Amino acid sequence: MILSISIRDFVLIDRLDIEPGAGFTALTGETGAGKSIILDALSLAMGAPADRSFIRNGTQQASVAVEFGPPSRHPVWALLQEQGIEASMDEALTLKRVIRTSGPARAFVNDQAVSAALLAEIGEMLVEIHGQHAASALMRPSMHRRLLDQFAGNETLLSACSKAFDALHEARETRARLEAEQADAIAAREWLGQAVEELERLAPVSGEAEELTTRRMRLMQSERVTEAVSEAETAMDGADMETALSRAARAVERICRLPGFEGSDETLPVAARAAAEAIERAIIETREAGAAVFGLERLISHDTSALESAESRLFALRALARKHMTEPEALPDLLAKLRGQLDLAEAGEDALIAARKAETATQARYHQVAEKLTVARKAAAGQLEKAIAKELAPLKLGRATIGICVEALPEGEGGAFGADRVEFEAETNPGAGFGPLRKIASGGELARFSLALKCALAEAGSAQTLIFDEVDQGVGGSVAAAIGERLVRLAGARQVFAVTHSPQVAASAAAQWLVEKDHENASGSGGTRVRGLDDSARQEEIARMLSGAEVTEEARAAAGRLLEDV
Repeated sequence: MILSISIRDFVLIDRLDIEPGAGFTALTGETGAGKSIILDALSLAMGAPADRSFIRNGTQQASVAVEFGPPSRHPVWALLQEQGIEASMDEALTLKRVIRTSGPARAFVNDQAVSAALLAEIGEMLVEIHGQHAASALMRPSMHRRLLDQFAGNETLLSACSKAFDALHEARETRARLEAEQADAIAAREWLGQAVEELERLAPVSGEAEELTTRRMRLMQSERVTEAVSEAETAMDGADMETALSRAARAVERICRLPGFEGSDETLPVAARAAAEAIERAIIETREAGAAVFGLERLISHDTSALESAESRLFALRALARKHMTEPEALPDLLAKLRGQLDLAEAGEDALIAARKAETATQARYHQVAEKLTVARKAAAGQLEKAIAKELAPLKLGRATIGICVEALPEGEGGAFGADRVEFEAETNPGAGFGPLRKIASGGELARFSLALKCALAEAGSAQTLIFDEVDQGVGGSVAAAIGERLVRLAGARQVFAVTHSPQVAASAAAQWLVEKDHENASGSGGTRVRGLDDSARQEEIARMLSGAEVTEEARAAAGRLLEDV
């Protein structure tokens, strides 16, 4: 139900904050006071198209915020969760719309920006507006099937139908995929055979290309190593360094053996002995260096044929990879994939035949469940037609008849909801023929049809708030009283608002708001205000509705009797 309504700078409304209660509330007031403006504001917050003409003159933006308190079982919570909107069942749910003189209008749910379409979807679940011009869920064919299913209690059948349709959809996709794959495989059978044969002949192994690249690089370096070792050996041989060092050692030793030098601590003898030791070490290291250089040759394994073999294999892998526009490392997986496609082309239609059988079986199951749903809908349609018929006569629609058309959809157009098209039809005069309710009903009849349908549907529909705009237009007396009785009945399980000019309807309400022009608002420009009426004020307002501009004592007495009768 609506917990509060906050309107700012909307047409003639400067500032309006109201907190409606449960049950039936009547909105009354003189023509032109602004009752329709309030409905326009509510419709805007429910996702109706935004229009900059709604912005009050002299201001930059208009806004409408409506707070709701849906029960925990209400389906709106599941929709909010599905759309990723943060909301708590322990707190109010706020829908808000803002229109600016520049820039696009904005929509919010709990201060989170949403699209106008999503706001409308949420608003439709919370509020139904029934009137001559307002869009009503009951008047839209897209809602008729849902309403009939709710009246019939078809939740279990709908769930089974949805599951059967999902299974059929999956089976169809599987069959279509196999058909496409086999068709492609058959068309490419010759190419597949050649490709598989070529790949099998090469027999690529996982990781082989990387290993060959490494081995090729190592074999290519062995040739360079051989050249370097040969150059080092030539250098060692050509210089005859050991002979030169030996001659130098003998010459230095003669110095060390001269009389007075041997064992002397003087600088020259000490330096001579150090030079002899250094030359001796150089001779030893030269011999070791030569042995090391010549030893390298024994370690070199330069296999020209191995290099050629590695290069040939690597180049073949790379060439085939380029041919198939892939990497050499992917060739083993490609071979497995192409083998599978070739097997599919050569194995016949076994897998496809199995898929077609599965599709036929799931289709039969879907048709079986959909047919049960159709039977249940047709049975419920008859019951609902009778329930509606009982409501029409007291509403001065006794010559009208409501029919509920349940027709099979063309083959292939069914879905998770079944295979039926459901639409409410009306015949306003006997023999005139039935036609779509949305087209047959006149403006004055439309709201009363809505009321009759809502009463007959009872608990059908998720909206906890119903708003009726001038449902009493063109009627009075007993018909208006009957309308009031039905609004009270509906308000037993939900919140009901009615914009009315009928004193009988207003007197039936549990609460009454007076919508009037405000000539002394803050801006001084005049506007619209809404105030709740106590018992005394209600009697005066209903008396005005009975007598017109001049309220008489007789009108006050009549108003009192109307209020007492409720």
